[in-house]
Amino acid sequence: MNIRPDQKSFWLLIFIRGSSSRGARSVTCAPIHSPLAPVSASRPLLFLLALVLALGIAACGERTRLERLPREAVVLAFGDSLTYGTGAAEAESYPAQLESLIGRRVVRDGVPGEASAQALERLPAALDEHAPRLLLLCIGGNDFLRRLGNAQAERNVRAMIELARRRGIDVLLIGTPEPGVFPSAPAFYAAAAKDLHVPYEGDVITEVLKDARLKSDPIHPNAAGYHVIAERVAAALKKNGAL
Repeated sequence: MNIRPDQKSFWLLIFIRGSSSRGARSVTCAPIHSPLAPVSASRPLLFLLALVLALGIAACGERTRLERLPREAVVLAFGDSLTYGTGAAEAESYPAQLESLIGRRVVRDGVPGEASAQALERLPAALDEHAPRLLLLCIGGNDFLRRLGNAQAERNVRAMIELARRRGIDVLLIGTPEPGVFPSAPAFYAAAAKDLHVPYEGDVITEVLKDARLKSDPIHPNAAGYHVIAERVAAALKKNGAL
C-alpha cells in the first residue's frame, strides 16, 4: 500500500498462528491502521497513542488455548497415586468427580508409586488404547519422594507433553509439590508449560495437601480434597477454552 508523505499513521501488526498440534494457537497481532494527528499534536494525544501501542504489543504475546471438547470426547487423566485416587473410593477420585463436573468421559489411568520414567514408558500404549482428545498429566511426586532428581522429572514431563502434542492431543499439566518445609511445585513445571505452550494448574495439589481437612495421609487427598482438585481442573479447562 502506498502512503502519501503527508499522511501520518501507525500500523500494529497482528498475526494469528495455528500450531500443527490441535488446539494450540498463538496470537500476536492483524493489521490495524490508525491515522495520527500532525506532529504538532498535543502531548496528551501523543501519550495516549503511545499507550495504545504499548498495550497492543503487550496483548500480542502467545496465548495457549485448548480445543473445545465435544460431548463424545475422551479425556485421559494420567499419572500416579494422585490420579488413581489413593485415600478415597474409586468414585471419589479426581477423574471420577471431574467426569461428573464436565459431562465428558474421563479415563482414570493412575498407577500408585509410579515415577515419571515409568509413566513415560507407559504413555504411548495408554494413548493408543483410549484415543483421548485431552491429556491431564499429573506426575513427578514419586521422583521427589525417592530423590531421583528434578532434572529427570523435567525431561520426562517434557517428553510426555511432546509425545501427546505430536499426536494432536491437547495437554493440561498439573504440578505436584516437592516435599519440604514449604512444599510447592518445582519451577520446572511452569517452565515446561510455557515452553511447550500448554496450560498449567500449579497450585491446587499444594493447597489441598496443606489443609488437614482435605487429606487422607500426609501425601494424599481424601474425597473432599479430590473434589477440590476436580473443581480446579474443570475451571482450568473452561478458562482455556475446552468447555
